[in-house]
Amino acid sequence: MRAWWREISGLVIPAVCGGCGTPRTQLCEVCGQALLGRTARRARPVPEPAGLPVVHAAAAYTDSVRAVILAHKERGALGLARPLGAALAEAVRAAAGYAHGPGGPVLLVPVPSAPSAVRARGHDAARRIALAAAAELRRTGRTAGVLPVLRQRRRMADQAGLTARERLANVAGALEVRSGGARLLAGATAVIVDDLMTTGATLVEAARAMSAATGADPLTAVLPRAAVVAVPPLSLGPNRN
Repeated sequence: MRAWWREISGLVIPAVCGGCGTPRTQLCEVCGQALLGRTARRARPVPEPAGLPVVHAAAAYTDSVRAVILAHKERGALGLARPLGAALAEAVRAAAGYAHGPGGPVLLVPVPSAPSAVRARGHDAARRIALAAAAELRRTGRTAGVLPVLRQRRRMADQAGLTARERLANVAGALEVRSGGARLLAGATAVIVDDLMTTGATLVEAARAMSAATGADPLTAVLPRAAVVAVPPLSLGPNRN
């Protein structure tokens, strides 16, 4: 009911920019440029955790980009899924190696939100953005779909306030691939997707769960790729390609 009301209210209540509050637009030109105005780049958190897949990000998590992500995730500005999805699609193209040429089908695997968070927010933010990104990829000629095969196998503590090491411990072993998911992942170009990467701990766990499900040797396997909308600016710093 909450998600339905948000969809309807977005049609009748004048919108304001999710990034800066400018009236009568969900995303103004300046904030749109901050989100979508740069080529996706390789991102590495500092410190970089072992087992982190190669990650590409569309934007730095500062000011208006932070506000847009939080408006979509926490305040139900569901119309922002489309521009956030466009930004994620740019990162997926880079992660999948399609940025400068043709490529085959790609499957977007969203990082799962906690069921309690989905209930509280009224929607699954990462999955919604993944669907928008897949639609954007298809619009530009790519074959893309969303494969929500990851799920939480146990509850995790809130990551806010935890150190990088504590976050790794918090998520270790917390994710698994749903029954039958390994067959769908086998041989596919799969990209783990999320709206934000901070320390990289969740992406490490997602990659581990997917590799374990497909029976990949952890010492020799190529880790799944990952794409996110935004990362802290330091993760996009100089000499991090």
